[in-house]
Amino acid sequence: MDPLGLSTTALLVSVLFLILSLWIQGLKRGKLPPGPIPFPFIGNILQLDLKNMATSLSQLAKKYGPIYTLYLGTRRVVVLYGYNIMKEALIDQGDAFVDRPVLPMIDDIIKGKGVIASYGERWKQLRRFSLMTLRNFGMGKRSIEERVQEEAQCLVEELKKTNGQSTDPTFILGCAPCNVICSILFRDRFKYNDEKFLYLLKLLNENFQLINSPWTQLYNILPAFRVYLPGKHRSLSRNVKDIKSFILERVKEHQEVLDPNNPQDYIDCYLVKMQQEKDNPQSEFDLENLIVTGFNLFGAGTETTSRTLRYGLLLIIKHPEVQAKVHEEIDRVIGRNRVPSIMDRHDMPYMDAVVHEMQRFIDLVPLNVPHAVTRDIHFQQYVLPKGTTIFPLLSPVLNDSKEFSNPDKFDPQHFLDQNGKFKKSDHFMPFSIGKRSCLGEGLARMELFLFFTTILQNFTLKPVGDPNEINFKNKSENQRLCFIPR
Repeated sequence: MDPLGLSTTALLVSVLFLILSLWIQGLKRGKLPPGPIPFPFIGNILQLDLKNMATSLSQLAKKYGPIYTLYLGTRRVVVLYGYNIMKEALIDQGDAFVDRPVLPMIDDIIKGKGVIASYGERWKQLRRFSLMTLRNFGMGKRSIEERVQEEAQCLVEELKKTNGQSTDPTFILGCAPCNVICSILFRDRFKYNDEKFLYLLKLLNENFQLINSPWTQLYNILPAFRVYLPGKHRSLSRNVKDIKSFILERVKEHQEVLDPNNPQDYIDCYLVKMQQEKDNPQSEFDLENLIVTGFNLFGAGTETTSRTLRYGLLLIIKHPEVQAKVHEEIDRVIGRNRVPSIMDRHDMPYMDAVVHEMQRFIDLVPLNVPHAVTRDIHFQQYVLPKGTTIFPLLSPVLNDSKEFSNPDKFDPQHFLDQNGKFKKSDHFMPFSIGKRSCLGEGLARMELFLFFTTILQNFTLKPVGDPNEINFKNKSENQRLCFIPR
């Protein structure tokens, strides 16, 4: 090789060695939790299965313990694994963990607006307002419970139209929680065959799958590639744009007829708040935050609840002994004719336990929504720099064998004591915990109890084919069943 070639090779090797040295030195700054050594630029992604991140992160926890550091691209992530460390971070030191990291695929679409992905003063104002509005929902003539009860009856009437025949209930079960959100946001509900409504549900369903796809995770890790490479991730932006346009259309209708003295729904209350704070330069109540918050409520309030309903019904089919006990309790406490109410939950410990066990077993959002630390903090024996992304995993808490005797099995006894009374568990956190726990937790828990109870009050669920072949853990698979009137 000629001297020039040797010099060039030596220079490249030296540059690469320098980059690697600087990278390793950068990792040693501060006192971070232990973790696998990352590669420059790509971090630890070669050590992760993007199709099953929960399993990959669990395997790393076995090696590095309940708190460890890994790198997704150049993003530093601290993983929290287990109940005790989750509580210490999100409850005991909750103020330091309330931020959200910037996720490029999400930020491209919502620009840090709304209530889910925002942080700082914007998040505080919007969350406080939304919680208060939902909690004190006295607008109009009906409470939230009455709206859910009404929708549960509409759901039953729609299911009766199947005449006990084999059906895929995916869209029907999506219509019910979506209509509840529509009622809360702009006091209207849609017929289940309304074309605009079905299109909206289709967009929400697609978005849930896209956000949880390996491609979206990859583009969040290596954001530069999202600009140049094709993929379904581009559909996410188009879908969100259509949903935001739908909400904006309804907001404009509200603005034309708004009566500040008689708000009828969430949008009315928000528009009144906008008027009240129009001269406050620190106010976060503007039109874009309203539209994105509406989008947040739609997405979070529809897909997670409808999927829990669908997978929960499959669990009931696969465990006929559970269905028999639920039917007995419903007949004894409510009967066949009275509309179930949330007050019945106190007298129906078995049904309450079944709904809790469904949520625990389904483990719908195993990774949780990421957090970020607000400042440099001392946590246990480590120092977490400001802005560090936090993965507070839900799956290991919901599947903790010390708390739940058979975590891999669907067993309502996990939430019942020796006397058959409902037993609470601090490990039950499908909505997460702390100050960034799910905004709509109260609504979702009410919906799940009333929808499940009303469906099972009116129907016996039958499988199509061998119930042992039901694969309810496959979150993307639609499966058919029969609703036999009782």
